[in-house]
Amino acid sequence: MITEAATRTKLDGVTWRTLRHSYRSWLDETGAPITVQQNLMRHSDIRTTMNIYGDALPATLRAANSRVARMALPN
Repeated sequence: MITEAATRTKLDGVTWRTLRHSYRSWLDETGAPITVQQNLMRHSDIRTTMNIYGDALPATLRAANSRVARMALPN
């Protein structure tokens, strides 16, 4: 069902797993504690939440990199 909808909207390759990874990334961006994320994703083992799901969003990566660059190369 989800793959059909994804294909119709030209988002080939989107699956429920894709959405779960996105959900975990978005939860992380809100600052939700990892135990809250674990419970919302219904993982019995917190290592699943921490090690398998979620990636930093590109804007967050750029912002962090910029802060480090400013610290290392002031003016």
